[in-house]
Amino acid sequence: MRHRAPTLALLLLMLGTAAEAQTANPRFGTWKLKSDAPPPASNVMTYEAFGAAGMKVTIEAVNANGDTTRWWYTTNFDGADMPVTGNRGQTHAAVRAVSATINEIVNSNNGRVTQRLTNVLSPDGRTIAVIYMRDDGSGNTTGVTFATYERMP
Repeated sequence: MRHRAPTLALLLLMLGTAAEAQTANPRFGTWKLKSDAPPPASNVMTYEAFGAAGMKVTIEAVNANGDTTRWWYTTNFDGADMPVTGNRGQTHAAVRAVSATINEIVNSNNGRVTQRLTNVLSPDGRTIAVIYMRDDGSGNTTGVTFATYERMP
């Protein structure tokens, strides 16, 4: 007679590990732009699980007049163009994981690259630094800005 308990235990362990891997992404959560701009201006990124190993990215920005914009996209970290919803200046985003803490993002509008980002999670998991490089659509950088996002409770 075969003993099936170790096989069942191994299967449960593997399923538990897969579920933990999905929720263990250290980027998951809500992040607020560190800014000196007076309220109501703000920028908040929310990262949440999507599919088996992907992520949904939602950006909500409020300008100085109190006008709110909200847009989002999903990614599987494979560099594939994914549609962006709610952003008139961006139709697609392609995210590639360089390492566990670094993502490269290419934003485009109707096939023309508009921006390249490098998104770096700090070793302590409390901040994300982003380098924004505007692109003229021909691969030339026309401007660079930097931002720091802090994890919200």
